Amino acid sequence: MNFNELNLIAPLVQALEKKGYQHPTPIQEKSIPHILQGKDIFGCAQTGTGKTAAFALPILQLLSAKPLAERSKDIKALILAPTRELALQISENFAAYGKNLHISHTLVFGGVSQVPQVNSLKKGVDVLIATPGRLLDLMQQGYIKLNHIEYFVLDEADRMLDMGFINDIRKVIAKLPTKKQTLFFSATVSPEIMLLANTLLKSPVRVSVDPPSSTTELVKQSVYFVNKEDKRSLLKHLIEEDSIEHALVFTRTKRGADRVAKDLNSTGIKAESIHGNKSQNARERALKGFKNRTIRVLVATDIASRGIDVDKLSHVINYEIPEQAEVYVHRIGRTGRAGSTGTAFSFCTDDEKPYWKDINKLIRRDITVATAHPFMNTSKPIHNKPIPKTITKQKAK
Repeated sequence: MNFNELNLIAPLVQALEKKGYQHPTPIQEKSIPHILQGKDIFGCAQTGTGKTAAFALPILQLLSAKPLAERSKDIKALILAPTRELALQISENFAAYGKNLHISHTLVFGGVSQVPQVNSLKKGVDVLIATPGRLLDLMQQGYIKLNHIEYFVLDEADRMLDMGFINDIRKVIAKLPTKKQTLFFSATVSPEIMLLANTLLKSPVRVSVDPPSSTTELVKQSVYFVNKEDKRSLLKHLIEEDSIEHALVFTRTKRGADRVAKDLNSTGIKAESIHGNKSQNARERALKGFKNRTIRVLVATDIASRGIDVDKLSHVINYEIPEQAEVYVHRIGRTGRAGSTGTAFSFCTDDEKPYWKDINKLIRRDITVATAHPFMNTSKPIHNKPIPKTITKQKAK
């Protein structure tokens, strides 16, 4: 199936083609037709399944259906996201998909001055993307009114609840009009999620996609068995030997991310870390620098990495193996997107081998073992397929 078959209008299809997207993901294929028909949606989908486009594309199409001269300056669509990073990513997607349409959107979140956000709101916007805290602040100050909302999206509802936003969400819901179309997305379904969904949704269509348990063939995966004290040397070796120009490196902790970035900078490799303890401005600067390639390596924790979507990212490096196998799938899914190929390296110490076994079980495929690097841990490795000794010398042809 291609996007034309979903009855999307030409300006949206053209924007998708420019991004290199030709075929909808399962969540998009299942959701978009129902949303275009005006139905409420209960979507069970994780990050990385394409759910942002699943709601952004039909909302843009529905809003554009009314002639420009007849549109008011009132906010017509509200997308509520749990974190600044996810809200920023959603905003970027709306900008990319709606570039050929006259649909305005703005973004409000905390941690930065509200003045530019208020100035944008005063001009009038069609779509508002917001985090709960700043949204409520601006509502209380009278800058935001929700009485004309036609479309309401609650994204990553389970994470909203985990972060303690349930009371904030209820306050927002209380200000929404009764008549609206609601799109509710959650990666997990718990009694609390069902209770919240039941208060919001009217005769919803339930759409779900299985959490990713396999990795794309477009990502070339290899594992490096290494002693913990040699990881920093191995990372520098691979970046230099493989002439890696753009890599996303994952650590398990904020402290670890800072340490890895500092080590790389000390060797002349420009790197930045991104995690929850960084200020909003610092995170935005790091992400912007990584996207425009003035920063060669971005070192991230899993939570902070939500919302990072970089076109044609060549390498993902698991400096530390994640404790949950599913996280591995999400991590390496940052490369090998939209038909492009990618490479994923994983550094595994003896104490991380149980996590690595779980990953092998989940993805049901052997990941090749790098045997030619100078920091090889010679203790008995987990059974994997060996790879040629030229692995660290290969260059793009």
